[in-house]
Amino acid sequence: MSDRIPLLVLNPMTPAHEAQIAEHFELLYAPKPAQREAALAQHGARIRAVLTIGAIGLSAAEIDRMPALELICCLGAGYEQLDLPDLHRRGVVVANGAGTNAACVADHAFALVLAVLRQVRTMDRACRAGHWRTGMTAPAQASGKRLGIFGLGAIGLEIAKRAKGFDMPVAYCNRKPRDGVDLDYIASLTELAAWSDVLVCAAPGGAATHHAVNAEVLQALGPRGVLVNIGRGSVVDTAALAQALQDKAIAGAGLDVYDSEPEPPQALIGFDNLTITPHIGGWSPEAGQAMVDRFLDNALGHFSGRGVVSPVR
Repeated sequence: MSDRIPLLVLNPMTPAHEAQIAEHFELLYAPKPAQREAALAQHGARIRAVLTIGAIGLSAAEIDRMPALELICCLGAGYEQLDLPDLHRRGVVVANGAGTNAACVADHAFALVLAVLRQVRTMDRACRAGHWRTGMTAPAQASGKRLGIFGLGAIGLEIAKRAKGFDMPVAYCNRKPRDGVDLDYIASLTELAAWSDVLVCAAPGGAATHHAVNAEVLQALGPRGVLVNIGRGSVVDTAALAQALQDKAIAGAGLDVYDSEPEPPQALIGFDNLTITPHIGGWSPEAGQAMVDRFLDNALGHFSGRGVVSPVR
């Protein structure tokens, strides 16, 4: 048995990243439910750290089976499936990878903004079918459009930076105004949608944001408005979005996340004015490496006594 600290890893990883982590920890790799159960049954009493992601989380019942647990790290920024008050009562330290994939997600957000406004999906399909532009409606441009951001965390700030390159005025809605940010703050999400030509959701999941983008918000966004969601699928009411797309209450939508994932959002996939990707906004070789490096900074910092570098409180 290894004398290194037992670490339970619940999210899929590349072999290279597994090897990097295994240099420092006794790696118990369990990305599938059966592997997870087997690891808890065999090693639960010994496990001192867990690596997961926000959408996978860790249940209270599982934590009960790990009496030596000291640390839970989320590879990305999200931690919506963790019960923070309970973990803090237990004395478990929680850390995340805040900011490590923010640039990548912001790039993807703008890819979706451009794809929807410029009708890239429709134009690609038409071109492959041999159709030329005669008779086509000219797609909208991004430059000069008003961009609303729901959730001004690290990703939201990166999106705002990119908007400047497109001469897009930016306003945001957040739990509260952010200090030191020279952007217009709009307290109401509905009012932000009414102001926006493009509304980008970069908000975290959880009860506070569940279906925050509802029929009222979509109606306020209006028939020329575009919705992009790269935050969490639970933030957007899928049924309300389907109705808005059907009624042309909004011009289109770009989604990297949806509340049915990993299953496709069946109510949405028939719409031509929708561009959809499989929750890969934060995926790039650069972001993946940054997240693993941050995990090691957090975990090695904790077990050396220096403390984690990005705690979740």
